[in-house]
Amino acid sequence: MITSIEGPLAEATPLSAVIELNGLGYEVNIPVTTAERLPPTGQPVKLHTHVVYREDSQTMYGFATTADRDFFKMMIEHVSGVGPKVALSIMSRLSLPLLTQAIQNSDVATLSKCPGIGKKTAERLVIELRNRVGSTPGPSNPTNKGASAPTSAPEESTVVQDAVAALAVLGYKTADADKAVRQAAVALGEKATTEALIKHALGR
Repeated sequence: MITSIEGPLAEATPLSAVIELNGLGYEVNIPVTTAERLPPTGQPVKLHTHVVYREDSQTMYGFATTADRDFFKMMIEHVSGVGPKVALSIMSRLSLPLLTQAIQNSDVATLSKCPGIGKKTAERLVIELRNRVGSTPGPSNPTNKGASAPTSAPEESTVVQDAVAALAVLGYKTADADKAVRQAAVALGEKATTEALIKHALGR
């Protein structure tokens, strides 16, 4: 099983990355939340991977942190009707802290706004995963030394969630607030406070 891949970033799009390794270019499918944390082309990057093998193909999926990868695996292995494509779409829309929070709070409305996710699938996510996401995620592993990963440590997750909640109160849609806070966290680093994330997200 290939659990990670590391090398210079050759190409990148919002949903894929090509990493060079030993003279070969490996295409890795990634969520937008990981693409946001990729370094510039040509710089080294490490992605934590999960490979899906089929009779006629094998597809590699990569993530900024082990927590993101493990959550992806949990969705495709335990939620009926959620395959790799749908799981990637969910993780492209919502950061791991907000996704986990939505499941714990049975927030079907937020989950059902992910592309390709209807109310029934959102309800299955809650039913199948609510008891599985109660534990604290493990330490994060950012894609590169210059990037922060605001997804794993409990205190970091709380800071991110509080910032998203504050923006929502100001009128932001939940997914838009989550995206703005993710980008602020990448720009400011893992030590950023809730107030700093909010100000950066608001462009102040």
